[in-house]
Amino acid sequence: MGLSARIRTRDGWALPHAVVTVTDMTGAQVLRAEADDEGAVHDASPLTPGPYTVIVTAVGYSPAASTALVTATGRAEVGTVVLARQGGAELPPPGPWTVDPAHSTVAATAQHLGITSVHGRFTDFSARVDIAQDIEKSRVEAVIRAASIDTGNGMRDGHLKSPDFLDVDTYPEITYRSTALVPAGTDRWTVHGELTMHGVARQVDLDLSYLGTGADPWGGTRAAFKATAELKREDFAMNYNQVVQAGIAAIGATLKVELDIQAVQGDTLPQA
Repeated sequence: MGLSARIRTRDGWALPHAVVTVTDMTGAQVLRAEADDEGAVHDASPLTPGPYTVIVTAVGYSPAASTALVTATGRAEVGTVVLARQGGAELPPPGPWTVDPAHSTVAATAQHLGITSVHGRFTDFSARVDIAQDIEKSRVEAVIRAASIDTGNGMRDGHLKSPDFLDVDTYPEITYRSTALVPAGTDRWTVHGELTMHGVARQVDLDLSYLGTGADPWGGTRAAFKATAELKREDFAMNYNQVVQAGIAAIGATLKVELDIQAVQGDTLPQA
């Protein structure tokens, strides 16, 4: 007797604390139940045989309504109800996610001599993502060790670590802390946040794409993201340059940042 249902996101994740409301054909509420941590609803309250309207709601998701027919057993089998994220964009389920640096890349590209590009990456970094029930309250915090810059050329790396650029002895860490998360389309978001580099803090937006989730070989669950941004070196007081022939600067003023991120569900990384 009563009601049973399973509440899921479009990615198949359970939606804990979703609320199921059942009304009769006059619109009167006859039952209200909350999903458990597995997104399941089981309520043993008997229902009079007949048609009912079932409405499912959850914070951050568009509500869903359907009709259920209660038989002589007094039971309504609603089955699986899928809720879509408001705004059409999805993210992993709420909770902490830890970025795996061994399977992630923090890269930057600068133009060289106006005709080619120099590619570099930071090899030592850590980050945490906290997905909130109210998705726009989610947070990202990252710390990059500035001295881990690697462009594949030792002499160039040494110059980048010097006071002309990152000045890693004075400013050993680059940090990013998000301040807001705004939908920008299906599975796309704009992350507003503050980047502190070379002793200067600036507002920097990341264009974020969520690529989905999947199981890993160590029994965990991983989510994949890509993000991009553009930085002006002069915004962070890194004005060093050389001018070569025809007035062309040796190093471009704009840095293109590309992040390829894997995050593991939970507060810690698995022992691979």
